[in-house]
Amino acid sequence: MKKIRVLSLLTLCLAVMFLFAGCGVKHGSPEGVVKSLVKYSEKGKEKKVLNCYGTDKNADGEIKKEAENMIAYYNAMKSKGITLLSCDVIQDYQTYSLVYISYEVKLKKDKAYPKIETYLVKKDKKKYYVMPAKEITSEMSQAAASAYKTFMTTDAYKEYQKSHDAFILKNPSFEEEVAMKLQQ
Repeated sequence: MKKIRVLSLLTLCLAVMFLFAGCGVKHGSPEGVVKSLVKYSEKGKEKKVLNCYGTDKNADGEIKKEAENMIAYYNAMKSKGITLLSCDVIQDYQTYSLVYISYEVKLKKDKAYPKIETYLVKKDKKKYYVMPAKEITSEMSQAAASAYKTFMTTDAYKEYQKSHDAFILKNPSFEEEVAMKLQQ
C-alpha cells in the first residue's frame, strides 16, 4: 500500500513537471526567445513579453512601450493565433545574433497573414534576450541590414514574399486597415 502511494505521488509530481515544462519564456537559444516573444505578444502577455527582453513589469518606459506596441499590433489584426513556419539565426556576431522568424497570423474566415521579422538577440549569463531598440547601435543596425540583404536571397524569404504577395492581392487594404486601427 505504501509503495502505491509513493508511486502515485511520484507520478503526480512528474505529471505536474511535464505540464509546466512547456510554460514560460524559452531563454535557452536565440530562436527560443524570439519564438517566445512572438507567441506571448500575440497572446497579449505583457509580463512574458518583457521577460523576453530580460526585464519585468518595472521596465523603463521605452521597453514597456515596445512591448505594448507589439501586443497592440496583434490586437489590431484581431489575431486568432499564430502558426510558426521557421525560425533561425541569420548571422552570429561576437555579442549578439540576428534571428529571423517566419509565421502566419491566423485571422477570421480562415485567412492567414504571412509575417517575417528579425530581432537582435544577446546572451547574458547563459540566457538569451531580445535586444530592445534602445540597445541597438548604428553599427549593429548596419551589420544586420547587410546580413538581411543576403537573407533575402534564401528560400525562406522567397517563400514568405510569395505568400505575402498572394495575401495582399486578395486583401489589398489589410495592412492599411491595421495601421489605421493602431493610430486610433
